[in-house]
Amino acid sequence: MSMTVGAAFDRYLGPGTGLRIEAYDGSTGGDPGGQVVQLRSPEALNYLLTAPGSIGLVRAYLSEQLVIEGMDEGNPYPELQTFHGGLSPRRPSLRELPDLARFVRETGLHVPELPPQESPAMWRRLAYGLRHGRARDAAAIAHHYDVSNPFYELVLGPTMAYTCAIFPDDDASLEEAQSYKFDLVCRKLGLSPGMRLLDVGCGWGGMVRHAVKHYGVTALGVTLSTNQATWGREVLEREGLSDRAEIRHSDYRDVTERGFDAISSIGLTEHIGVRHYPAYFRFLLERLRDGGRLLNHCITWPHNLKNGMPKDQFTNRYTFPDGELAGSGEIVRVMENTGFEVVHQENLREHYARTTAAWSTNLSAHWDACVAQAGIGTARVWGLYLAGSRMNFEKNVIQLHQVLGVRTSEAGESGVELRPDWEIEAAVRD
Repeated sequence: MSMTVGAAFDRYLGPGTGLRIEAYDGSTGGDPGGQVVQLRSPEALNYLLTAPGSIGLVRAYLSEQLVIEGMDEGNPYPELQTFHGGLSPRRPSLRELPDLARFVRETGLHVPELPPQESPAMWRRLAYGLRHGRARDAAAIAHHYDVSNPFYELVLGPTMAYTCAIFPDDDASLEEAQSYKFDLVCRKLGLSPGMRLLDVGCGWGGMVRHAVKHYGVTALGVTLSTNQATWGREVLEREGLSDRAEIRHSDYRDVTERGFDAISSIGLTEHIGVRHYPAYFRFLLERLRDGGRLLNHCITWPHNLKNGMPKDQFTNRYTFPDGELAGSGEIVRVMENTGFEVVHQENLREHYARTTAAWSTNLSAHWDACVAQAGIGTARVWGLYLAGSRMNFEKNVIQLHQVLGVRTSEAGESGVELRPDWEIEAAVRD
């Protein structure tokens, strides 16, 4: 080969990346004291060359052609920070182009086989139907949530809550923060004994159980995930709550009941599709009685300049196929245009950074058991996903908003206290 892999790395990336490359051709490059990255075969280089950026690195790593020495695969947060700041290839000069072309040609450039954990490109998902149609939504949910209930138990902990926790203080555990989150939602919704709650996208039923046990409501939860519904029903039966709570394996659009006192939507809006927001919020408004409240809790952009899918292809191909985000202003705008009176909103971005950090710690601590449950490839995807999510929340790339809306009556009655203070109410309860 006219140019070694190590020499190519030095020429186009330079030694200041904090990385040291050890390549299959025996060459080295990069920072002599940096994190050691082994490229084990020409396939590693093919992954990097055919998909520049993070997706090529991910493919090479999941295919075991790229190895990062000393990395905690359950919590690769330090390595992601290094890669995030260091891999910015410079543009080759015209004089260098012939050498670069020769180097690429000598690698036997081709598109290698994709890791089995990767979801098809968006245009290829048409086999499942149009984006955010019922069949394709069900396929997307199954891709992420129907991994293994024991796997999620290891990663999420006893609460089995797969949404942003809210930490009442610096010393709160993940379990305390998840319980606090459910209780805060209950207080914002103004729940009291005898009320009826609808929880759309209910997951494993944490919100349903908390509201029934601590606020005396009856509750219906719906989820598109078979695994979640099965697990949630078993817990309701075991805890003697089945007479007051139901977890239904269903699309939320199939809920025919009306007149609910409150609706919680915790982590569902990301799966709806931004252009479907008007229909979504209209559907929920129609399920509420006058004075009924909706608490919408979802990941958002930190601005309102764009809507839709993340540019990061890792998220769309490996974790949340067809996932879409909007700014909190867009959510408020659509809710108000649909007929809700928005009475409160707050940003919980830093709480989600803490939550994902705690999940990463759990994954790392139970790594062998998680691999046994889900396979090494899926476990590695989760390691990258959780650490990357933590970094994105910390850097304010994404946020988490709770927005509280009311179906105010025609007479203008919202039923909301003049000065509600959820935190004081929590202190009194504690």
